[in-house]
Amino acid sequence: MTDQTPIDAAHAAMAKAEDDPHARLRFYERVAESELFLLLSGEASREQIEPAIFDLPEGRFVLAFDREERLAEFAGDIAPYASLSGRLLVEMLSPENLGLGLNLDVAPSAILIPGTGIAWLAETLAEQPQEIATEIEEVARPMGLPEALIQALDGKLALSAGMASMAYLVALKYRGGGSGHLLAFIDAEPAAEAALTQAVNEALVFSGLEAGALDVGFFAASDEMSARLERVGLRFDLPEARTSLHPVAPGSDPDKPPKLR
Repeated sequence: MTDQTPIDAAHAAMAKAEDDPHARLRFYERVAESELFLLLSGEASREQIEPAIFDLPEGRFVLAFDREERLAEFAGDIAPYASLSGRLLVEMLSPENLGLGLNLDVAPSAILIPGTGIAWLAETLAEQPQEIATEIEEVARPMGLPEALIQALDGKLALSAGMASMAYLVALKYRGGGSGHLLAFIDAEPAAEAALTQAVNEALVFSGLEAGALDVGFFAASDEMSARLERVGLRFDLPEARTSLHPVAPGSDPDKPPKLR
């Protein structure tokens, strides 16, 4: 297989810069946000999956691949699998102390991520930036934020189709003292607020920044604050939601994740 996947590219960049922590973070970011195909030991239901578990000298591992074709190549035949995000897979594996064998034997990005690495990634993904809880006194153009964060936010929000109409990045001062930066979402779907906050957290973490470096807020387009944000903010447009006619596959609904058996 000759086409390079985002995980392949990030893995190659990490291998070329072994001492660069940012390259390593970007690889794990690609793992978290990619769709992965988990090899199962039997047919799955929407409520429960049973991954194939391999006992290796380094520990107990499940196997996943970032292309269906790669899973089939590894298995040598048709094999049962579940499709789910890397983020969800990490959340499921961490409590079981299971490691992840990714793209083994079928791609240049083949890697064993031990249970300790999965636990670190799960903990990292669970961190949350703060939502603003104090009154804003002044908003201004964002200043001094690293370009890596701007690019990370742009990439994350491009994957958040239908969750909000747009977002503005601004510098601000709080009433009573204090200052910082805010990413303000406009007309966000209430059910999507947690996912948007998580996306901002991942952009921060995988840019090498602390969660406290950026606050998150949610506003209606009719709010007076939205007009202030539009005048000075760096704008991010989120894609519109896409409809799908495909049936729901095991692991594809993040609100109803399957359980490991």
